[in-house]
Amino acid sequence: MNTYFELIILLAIAIFIVLYRRNPGENVYNYFLSSVGKVYDRYAPFSFKIVREKAIELGQEYTTKQYLIQIVLMGGFAAIVGYFYFYSIIIAIIYSVVTISFIPYLAFLRLQRIYSEYVFEQIQTYTTNVIMEFNTTQSFVKSLEGVRDSGILEDPVLSDVKKMIDMSYQNGTINASLEYFNEKYPYYMVKNMHQLFLQITQEGAKDAGESLENMSMDIDSLVEGVYRDQMDRKNFHGRFIKFGLMLFLLVIVLRFLLGEENYISLLDIWYVQIILHAIVVINAFFLLSGEKYYNDDVGVE
Repeated sequence: MNTYFELIILLAIAIFIVLYRRNPGENVYNYFLSSVGKVYDRYAPFSFKIVREKAIELGQEYTTKQYLIQIVLMGGFAAIVGYFYFYSIIIAIIYSVVTISFIPYLAFLRLQRIYSEYVFEQIQTYTTNVIMEFNTTQSFVKSLEGVRDSGILEDPVLSDVKKMIDMSYQNGTINASLEYFNEKYPYYMVKNMHQLFLQITQEGAKDAGESLENMSMDIDSLVEGVYRDQMDRKNFHGRFIKFGLMLFLLVIVLRFLLGEENYISLLDIWYVQIILHAIVVINAFFLLSGEKYYNDDVGVE
């Protein structure tokens, strides 16, 4: 076991040396943070700062106490698994530290879900009220201005609606503004509603009132389906977590069935340890995949 620990330390030192040699005039820690930040900004759909600020505003961000409880529970469970799998305090500590290091990622997934649900509610408000405004104004841009001034929208959707209005006046058409909003919020109800408004504007559809009424009913049906999917995901999530944790406990149960001495003798075989580590990694990946599925964006599909 000590050999594994020494290899980890040597690997960490090697990474530090490589980073230091590449950036002799820069603090290695700051370089690492800046590099991670660049990669994150390039591939992440939302910044952690944005989603966390919105979660705090909505009163759904965890308190310090809740995060500490999460650290204790997850770190403690990982330590128990590491110890009862391998009878090694070192491996138990490593498992605990690695598990705790994933808590920020899990927090981001949860906050991203909260933010996505918030944006979806804003989009639902946007589409429904634009249709209502159009029935009065018979102008798409005037409808946008009515929704903008009504005070029912909040950022980021409100800012993008304002940009749509500016783009429409600058270009003299609504085409570019619709493309901008569709790309920013790729929800079916947004694309379908905008396509209908584009047809009404360009072709002057005579049955616009009936078409808009049907569109409003379609939006209500889609929203109902999305909220039903959220409830199904929530029910699935609770059962999934229980099932995933039970997978970790199967080996511990096997340990008691074989007896302590027999199990310890098996640990002396190198490929048995590899199999046990593989079981832990596969189960952990299974749980992370389930968490990602549960917290995926809502309303897009």
